Amino acid sequence: MVKTIKIKGGDGDSVVMIGESLLNLGRYVPVEKTVIITDKNVWNCYGKDFPPYRVIKIEPGEKGKTLDTVREIYERLLEFEVDRSSFIAGIGGGVVCDIAGFAASTFLRGIRFGFVSTTLLSQVDASVGGKNGVNLDEYKNIVGVFNQPEFVICDLSLLSTLPERELLNGFAEIIKHAAICDTELFVFLEDNHKKALSLDRNVIGKLIYDSVKIKSGIVSRDEKEKGERRKLNFGHTFGHAFEKSMGIPHGEAISAGMIKASRLSVKKGLLKEEEFERLKRLIELFCLPVELPYDLVKVIDAIKKDKKRDNLSLHFVFLSGIGSAVIKEILISELD
Repeated sequence: MVKTIKIKGGDGDSVVMIGESLLNLGRYVPVEKTVIITDKNVWNCYGKDFPPYRVIKIEPGEKGKTLDTVREIYERLLEFEVDRSSFIAGIGGGVVCDIAGFAASTFLRGIRFGFVSTTLLSQVDASVGGKNGVNLDEYKNIVGVFNQPEFVICDLSLLSTLPERELLNGFAEIIKHAAICDTELFVFLEDNHKKALSLDRNVIGKLIYDSVKIKSGIVSRDEKEKGERRKLNFGHTFGHAFEKSMGIPHGEAISAGMIKASRLSVKKGLLKEEEFERLKRLIELFCLPVELPYDLVKVIDAIKKDKKRDNLSLHFVFLSGIGSAVIKEILISELD
């Protein structure tokens, strides 16, 4: 059964379809006018299931998430004589969705687009919420736009082909959603971690639905990240810095980042020690790291390049309890 969640955006609404299939993409796009953007790994795995549309294949991974890649896409779109009645369908994980959304939002000052999300991370986070962008030199997602896709298809059957390490990236973001605003989801994760890791369809379907529900509610209330949406950055100040300075997967970096943020929350008197330990146990149950052998100088340097900082300070997300987060300004010098 397909479950749908609507997201209210300033320039239009978006619908997330959990349980829909890649095979049904043709129901949602104009057949003669659609161009697919995907990466070479996704093409090799699922290309046989793509509708017979024109395809642009990009290099996989963060290294290809650049303005050079976007330029190549623009040139291909010109070759295809794409006009403002055309449609861009991004099929892939978070990097593909970010690039496809950015290219669609900026080519001809904006054409329609939607996603088929192929990874757990993109289904619960990257493809949902209307953030589209690319990296520039050492700055992550520094060039981008807020613009909602018309739809996001979350095909659960695609998850079974993912490597375990890629799946864990998604579970880290699900844990984050529970930690910041859903105690019941947190308990469900504690009670059902084995079924979740084995991709039990009922359990994984609920986790994706609940995560999208949490994020979509926050995005609908604060699309441009002026206030409440900042809570979705829990664990990401340190996490993005770990990811960048150590070259590790997103989920592993965010998990360790959540631990650092939670320790700071205890230090500030916002979070009880037993609640910190509970979050730590849950992260460990999902085979994610709670500590990393990082270089503090490199991490702080990466944080200083964070687009969310404001001179010497930044808005930092603390936990005030399991299922509750608060945003407070903190000096970068207080991070250690």
